[in-house]
Amino acid sequence: MKPYKTIEKMKNGGKADIVALGDSLTYGWMVGKGYLAFLKEMLAVAYPKSPFSLMNQGIPGDTARGGLYRLRRDVLSFDPDCVLVQFALNDAFCGETPEGFGKAVEEIVRTIEEESDGEIVLVTSVCLDGERENLFIERYYGEMERIAGTYGHALARVHETWKRKIAEGVSFSSLVQFDGVHPNSEGYRYMAEAVAAVFL
Repeated sequence: MKPYKTIEKMKNGGKADIVALGDSLTYGWMVGKGYLAFLKEMLAVAYPKSPFSLMNQGIPGDTARGGLYRLRRDVLSFDPDCVLVQFALNDAFCGETPEGFGKAVEEIVRTIEEESDGEIVLVTSVCLDGERENLFIERYYGEMERIAGTYGHALARVHETWKRKIAEGVSFSSLVQFDGVHPNSEGYRYMAEAVAAVFL
């Protein structure tokens, strides 16, 4: 599944307004260039005639419930053509259950569907360092997979892109900052590649 109306609009040189809702990974925490900056460059190459906009509404520390709370103000008020929705890590490490996380994301999706014409791209966060840690966080990504399938929306599998890069020989430590979770610029570039693939 892809955001076909948004893609068609950009392909024809129209102005597509894309709003990214998420946490610190959307915000681009502690780097000069986050994933949205890389994504903007990639989309500009793919659709050079489109004066598209890409608005960053990421807040460090936010959760899916927080995103739902500010959805109308930070997203729907801009009447977007497409909304990128990225959460999970804070939800998981703050004690939210996968089921509770899924309900919040599902409510975000339903609200966007009911109150706008915007297409939706769900975006998973990064993989973690270790099999046990990944089994834990992938329960949350599984909720996003379920919701994307149920509602017929696109899903950018960022964690799978990271896992593939690591399997090809890229070290996990070369993709993250000092905390071992937040991406550095290289990690964000791979995150952008996963999201850009949905638009190509």
